[in-house]
Amino acid sequence: MVKVNNFSHFLPQIPIFYHFVNNFLNISTCKPLYTIEIVMLLGDYLKFLIGGYSQRLLPLKKIIDMSEMENKDKPLQIDLDQITRKKSGKRSVPKFVVSILKRIVHQDFINGFLRRHHGKEGLDWSKAFLNEFNIQIDVHGEENIPSEGRYIFAANHPMGGTESHAFMKVVGNHFPNIKFPVNDLLMELTMMRDIFVPVNKFGSQSKDNIRKLNETFESDAQILIFPAGLASRKIKGEVKDLEWKKTFITKAIQSKRDIIPVYIKGQNSRFFYNLANLRKFFGIKFNVEMMFLPGEVLKQRNATIGLYFGKPIPYQHFDRSKSHKEWAKDVREKLYDMMPTK
Repeated sequence: MVKVNNFSHFLPQIPIFYHFVNNFLNISTCKPLYTIEIVMLLGDYLKFLIGGYSQRLLPLKKIIDMSEMENKDKPLQIDLDQITRKKSGKRSVPKFVVSILKRIVHQDFINGFLRRHHGKEGLDWSKAFLNEFNIQIDVHGEENIPSEGRYIFAANHPMGGTESHAFMKVVGNHFPNIKFPVNDLLMELTMMRDIFVPVNKFGSQSKDNIRKLNETFESDAQILIFPAGLASRKIKGEVKDLEWKKTFITKAIQSKRDIIPVYIKGQNSRFFYNLANLRKFFGIKFNVEMMFLPGEVLKQRNATIGLYFGKPIPYQHFDRSKSHKEWAKDVREKLYDMMPTK
């Protein structure tokens, strides 16, 4: 890994950053050097706006702040102009930076979607998302979903958003009572709060969140979970999850729930994975590629997502012969063994 503080003495010609410039800055000619500095400038401004950041993921809930739209008579809306003014105080943010952020998060499209589907909640809102983007679902191994019992459905996270709705729809067709632990950013989607359970990834867990999570696993609801906690990355040419966290194993044992592995077939664009690898190469801790996930969702219109359900793994299988972390790794490997050859 190369750590770079002064990019002006280092960068070669990097075509991927021409893509960023041409699509978001409308500049026809620009040295790649300037483009990566623009990316870093955006990161600096985002950190400036919120007064701090996580090394793993910028808490975008501070930027895409929809809390003022809690009134159920009004749809949630994103207003980056208002938010940047509010967060910056006396120090104004250049308009071109706000404009870039609007394009990156696709503010206009998202606000239109939120208005069009205002009033829908839970699985109805999730199905509206799938219909809006004409997402097709190709289900395999559905016979492995039992008709009764309490389970943890553990899946890979290849796309960072779209596959979540396909996942919820299929499991929801069998069990209408489902719960999905998600990072606290997604709790801003108030229409999904009957399904989403908060997990604070950006700091220490609050006692209230811990209580809600424990109650969820002790309930009769089916649990859907992405053990990696982040969208997949391209590793040695293959799109795969990063390390799976051991929590789902611990909770399976504690709540006596069998685990059903679910392999999800799908992926983001080459741009997303290349940007992630490039960021890692240069030792940039700010998670730049995550800002581009809304754009990845738009690229997935008319996509087909494959869901492959494996047979339930009894919770008794996870004995003391291995640590919970090792068992999590084993289940991850079992899941990728389910990956279709074509």
